[in-house]
Amino acid sequence: QVQLVESGGGLVQPGGSLRLSCAASGFTFSWYAMSWYRQAPGKERELVATITNIGRSANYADSVKGRFTISRDNAKNTVYLQMSSVKPEDTAVYYCSARWRNTDYWGQGTQVTVSS
Repeated sequence: QVQLVESGGGLVQPGGSLRLSCAASGFTFSWYAMSWYRQAPGKERELVATITNIGRSANYADSVKGRFTISRDNAKNTVYLQMSSVKPEDTAVYYCSARWRNTDYWGQGTQVTVSS
């Protein structure tokens, strides 16, 4: 059974930091590129960051470049999103996603709220 389980969300003050984790199971994690998406209320889901299957390269949305870092540990079947210098506009439900060829898997999401 495929599972992607996000954790680490919560309430953080502007300028603060938060690390999200996504634990994967039920598929060959090291084959899959991993991504973080987010969806704010009333907005479309947007791609935040993607990392290749062995972590050789990563790409970021312009809105988070220089503030967020995606990483992965294939030995632990886990992908991370380190969020720094967060802003209120980073408030959203954050989802991790796995992609390999035409196969996509999604997690259930974790809420991140940036507020003082």
